[in-house]
Amino acid sequence: MPMWLADRWKDYEVYDCSGGEKLERWGSYTLLRPDPQVIWDTARRDPHWNRLNAHYHRSRRGGGEWEFFDLPQEWQISYELPTAGQLTFRVKPFSFKHTGLFPEQAANWDWFSELIRKRKAASPQSQIKVLNLFAYTGGATLAAARAGAAVTHVDASKGMVTWARENAAASGLADAPIRWLVDDCGKFVEREIRRGRRYDAIIMDPPSYGRGPKGEIWKIEEQVYPLICLAARILKDDPLFFLINSYTTGLQPAVLSYMLSSALSSFDGRVEAQEIGLPVSSNGLILPCGASGRFTASSCGAGARLSGQK
Repeated sequence: MPMWLADRWKDYEVYDCSGGEKLERWGSYTLLRPDPQVIWDTARRDPHWNRLNAHYHRSRRGGGEWEFFDLPQEWQISYELPTAGQLTFRVKPFSFKHTGLFPEQAANWDWFSELIRKRKAASPQSQIKVLNLFAYTGGATLAAARAGAAVTHVDASKGMVTWARENAAASGLADAPIRWLVDDCGKFVEREIRRGRRYDAIIMDPPSYGRGPKGEIWKIEEQVYPLICLAARILKDDPLFFLINSYTTGLQPAVLSYMLSSALSSFDGRVEAQEIGLPVSSNGLILPCGASGRFTASSCGAGARLSGQK
């Protein structure tokens, strides 16, 4: 099955996955966390099943809690972009099983950082402006900045933006051209339209459900396509790329592809979409981790106009 894989990690690894849980290595530490995709069982022969540093237990009433055995409050892991350099991330266990990083997104970091690097090499004096919406703790922001882009990082959570800035400092990017904004993503895009600001590339990693800084409700099935259409209005005439991620079961790769093809039909380029995944080291399985849709400009060798794909 075609899938974009995040298979270049050295500081992260999925050892095994079975019975609704995934067994992972984060640097030197082994975590066991729930994963709703894992509806199969394995023999659990990997010895790390018995060497846990922390285990997140789901509750039947919703939510859950961490059980710690031997784990620091936080630590760092790094990722090496193929041609752009190293990124460093602070990770720690916090609410609802999360650690502050989605390692599968490295498959997308590799892709767009190379697009940025090549355009920057072709035109060293130009500034490549990237807008990262629902930017979380900044993995994509740092990858784009490391490749040479000027990034606008927007997230509704002040805590996540603070965390992202700390990741930037840990990666040696504290002085990189990054605008850090706590804002509702939809309202921010509307204001950028009024201001006449335009971007070379847009990254969008929306949650299935969320609230803005003033209590605004976000439901991805109802609001993601209108937001893609709005965002298309702040792209430059020859945009470099547009990336959208989805962890929502109903938004399959084909749906992401159709939304991008429709919203970006006036631009020259190619749209493709696939599941993204992580290799499982103990048995050769691939753990599905959502899906991504990508628009790549024809100027990058991406092929025909979108209208020719319909």
